[in-house]
Amino acid sequence: MVESWQEELRAKGYRVTPQRQLVLEAVTNLEHGTPEEICTEVQRTARGVNISTVYRTLELLEELGLVKHAHLGHGPPNYHLAAEADHIHLVCRNCDTVNDVDPKLAAGLAEQLEREFGFETDVHHLTVYGRCKDCRRP
Repeated sequence: MVESWQEELRAKGYRVTPQRQLVLEAVTNLEHGTPEEICTEVQRTARGVNISTVYRTLELLEELGLVKHAHLGHGPPNYHLAAEADHIHLVCRNCDTVNDVDPKLAAGLAEQLEREFGFETDVHHLTVYGRCKDCRRP
């Protein structure tokens, strides 16, 4: 992975900077991090990196197809690696836990929406809200 994103940046005329590497590593470590969480993670290693640098870097990495964002609520977007973006998000409204599940689980829904409404569903950008099994326990 590391070599491929570095090659991708260079091929498109961008330099491989420590800030870009740190942001990508933070996205990897957090799995679903907001820009603020990513910035906090980056600042553990490089205190001089500010939030605007993180936003610009995330924008570039998303443009290059290295990261993707998802909206998991009313707050800021969450970022994750594009290579690991093939999933549906299950978000617990009670404890805010996010679980990733295989998009094949929504195949029946997607097929029914296609059949009844002619609607082609992008289940890879799907977020389902509810309560996780831990929060449902009495």
